[in-house]
Amino acid sequence: MDVRKFAVWCSTAACAAVLLAAASTAAAQDNNKPFGQIRHETNASRQARIQRTIKDTYSRRWEIFGGGGFLRFRSGETTQKNNEVTWTTQANYFLSPKFAIVGDARGSFGNGKTAQYLDGSPNPFISRAPRPQINEYTFTGGVGYRFYEHQKLAIGVQALGGIGWGMFSGGAKGLTYAQLGFWQDSMKPAFIGNLNVDYNFYPDLAVRFSPTYVGTTFTGPDGGSVQNNLGFNAGIVYRFGRQ
Repeated sequence: MDVRKFAVWCSTAACAAVLLAAASTAAAQDNNKPFGQIRHETNASRQARIQRTIKDTYSRRWEIFGGGGFLRFRSGETTQKNNEVTWTTQANYFLSPKFAIVGDARGSFGNGKTAQYLDGSPNPFISRAPRPQINEYTFTGGVGYRFYEHQKLAIGVQALGGIGWGMFSGGAKGLTYAQLGFWQDSMKPAFIGNLNVDYNFYPDLAVRFSPTYVGTTFTGPDGGSVQNNLGFNAGIVYRFGRQ
C-alpha cells in the first residue's frame, strides 16, 4: 500500500465530509430565515442577539478542522530548508467554551535539498538526486485554549505532542539517507504549537487561518537536534453537538 496516496485520500475524504456537512447546515439556516421581513431592532436587542449568537457558537461540544498549507522544513543537519505542501485534519472535544482536548494528524510533502558537502568534502552523489522527494507525518494530541470569543472572530492556541514519522529515502534513486545528508527514516517524538484564527460565517461554520510551529527530532549519521519548522494551515471548521 502506498502510504502517501492513502494519507492524501484520507485527508481529502475528511475535508469533503466537513464541507458537505457545513454546506448542508448553512443551506438549512438560510432556508429558515424569514423572506421579505424588515425589522428595526434597538441597540439593546442587537446586543442581546449578538450575545445569543456568541453563546450558540462556542457552546458546541465538537469542532472538526480540515485543510492544507505550507511548511518550511530542514531535511538534514547541513541541508538547506525546503518548501513543503501540507494537509491537516483535527478534532477538538470542548470541556468548556474555552478548553478543549485536541487530536491532530497531518502530513507534508516536498523535495529536499541534498547536502552539498559530506564530512567537509563536496558531495559526489548530489548530481544523481539533487532534489529527492521527502515526506513527514505527525500524529499528536494535546490541549487547546480559546482566549478570544466574538460573534465573527475567535482566536485560540494549541499545544500538542506525539510522534513524527519521516520518510527521507523513498525518492533517493537508490541512494541512502547518509549519502544525501538527510535524516534517517524513522519515527521520533514531535511537538506542535498552533495559533488559530477563525472567522465565523455561522455558529457552526468558520474558516480558519493557523500559523504553526512543528518541532521534530529526527536524527542522521552524526546524530541530530530539534528541527524547528514554521508554516501555516488554512481550511474549514465545522462545529456540532452541545456542551
